[in-house]
Amino acid sequence: MEKHRCGWCKGDALYEEYHDTEWGVPLKDDASLFEFLILETFQAGLSWITILRKRENFRKAFDNFDYQKIALYQEDKISDLLQDAGIVRNKLKVRATVTNAQAFIQIQQEFGSFSNYIWGFVDGKPIQNNLTSHKEAPATTPLSDTISKDLKKRGFKFVGSTVIYAHMQATGMVNDHEIHCFRHKEVSLG
Repeated sequence: MEKHRCGWCKGDALYEEYHDTEWGVPLKDDASLFEFLILETFQAGLSWITILRKRENFRKAFDNFDYQKIALYQEDKISDLLQDAGIVRNKLKVRATVTNAQAFIQIQQEFGSFSNYIWGFVDGKPIQNNLTSHKEAPATTPLSDTISKDLKKRGFKFVGSTVIYAHMQATGMVNDHEIHCFRHKEVSLG
């Protein structure tokens, strides 16, 4: 019997695998949270499947999303990245990745971890939504607006409210699996 999945991922094996194993699972690991944040910033203006298809290339290009290394990137590394056809070669987004790594480390120093900081906005527990269709999911919420503003105040770039809400969905801060999706209950039970 075919599993019922959220409507947005049907028909593409890579999307389905991502949906079934990663999307919406609560992440508390700083390294994973950073990876998703950077991938979401590169996704701005593009489709998520485009980024998923380039994910391994991004991992190679950005030292497996090691924010300690990325925070120290100099002009020669940035130039190399801008020549890498395997990633999205947007100069502003590449430079923002370095800036965001530096700001990420500052948050870790202030809060003990980025996880403590970001999950503090939802009191450490995912928001449980009950969507009947993926089309009901908002692009932004007042909470994503608040987080976006706070991150920008802390020096982050390319972290608009839409990017942040997508990050919240991907990292399980909000459960936006459709109620008929087999993952909705699995994710809500943790």
